[in-house]
Amino acid sequence: MFKIERNEGTLDRVIRLVIALNLFGWAYFGFTGTIAIACYVLGGVALFTSLTGFCGIYPLLGINTLKK
Repeated sequence: MFKIERNEGTLDRVIRLVIALNLFGWAYFGFTGTIAIACYVLGGVALFTSLTGFCGIYPLLGINTLKK
């Protein structure tokens, strides 16, 4: 099966969670139309990476914030 190796540290994951919640709030309460949809999509990506601890862009850039 496919195994995802974590590459985000705790602080990185918390920051992404806060960003996701802000984006969802802006989309629900503040914006409409295309901007709201973009906020939902970006918030979903931030939430997913926060929950899984894996960022797909980090390996391409050689970044790993997870302390071992």
